[in-house]
Amino acid sequence: MSYQHLTVERTGHVLTCGMANPPSHTLTAAEVQELHRLLNEVEADPNIRVLVLTGAAEGVFIAHYDVAELADTAETHHGLPEHMTRGQGELHAVHRLCLRLEHMPAITIAALNGNAAGGGCEVSLACDFRLMADGPYSYGLPETTVGIIPGAGGTQRFAHMLGTAKALDLILHGTMLTPQEAFDLGLIHRLYPDAEFRQRVAEFAETLASRAPIAISAAKQAINHGAYLPLEEGLSFEQRAFNRTMQSEDAVAAMRAWLRGEDYQWRGR
Repeated sequence: MSYQHLTVERTGHVLTCGMANPPSHTLTAAEVQELHRLLNEVEADPNIRVLVLTGAAEGVFIAHYDVAELADTAETHHGLPEHMTRGQGELHAVHRLCLRLEHMPAITIAALNGNAAGGGCEVSLACDFRLMADGPYSYGLPETTVGIIPGAGGTQRFAHMLGTAKALDLILHGTMLTPQEAFDLGLIHRLYPDAEFRQRVAEFAETLASRAPIAISAAKQAINHGAYLPLEEGLSFEQRAFNRTMQSEDAVAAMRAWLRGEDYQWRGR
């Protein structure tokens, strides 16, 4: 499938998507729709175990959501753009994109090769892992600086990841973080030297792709879903996920191989 804003490369079980919208490298409605099409492909192919999203341009992951597009909407419609809505009370296209990243079986990695503000930051927050290049880059949610609030999950995911006190502090002040500051807060999982970034991301992705696909997918679902549930309901969800892994061919064969002191090649079934 061809794309205007995305370049896609596959290596084994890892699919890497480079995002570009020159010259601004902002996120637009057209790019959001292309990302939805990409996720359709990933969800249809169980052999894709890891999806890496990164910026195709040097020093930029996604700059932010296109402010001109939002300003035009605010002037003419006083609400969300038509392309972002499905009806009264329904979540818009970027929310749905982020939820798909969280819920899909494949492990998702935001490889932050540079700046990520606003909508770019919010897309990364929906990924399972955030890896960032250690350079002169910034990361955060500055929307209150232009009279709006984060509108693609930033208020909710910051609060869940950092607690309400820190989320309020960062969002109300429109604070942009350095890579080291984002790493120290726990928003970034790994901070890699800029010159080694692509290689280190590839190694990180390959390590995940080499692990038990059914198990790591089930663990992802149990953690992401259970985090929003009362403990007893979360335990019930975990138990069902555990039972599914126990019923897989991989689990039986891998445990028998371990007892024999042998390695096992994952088959994903």
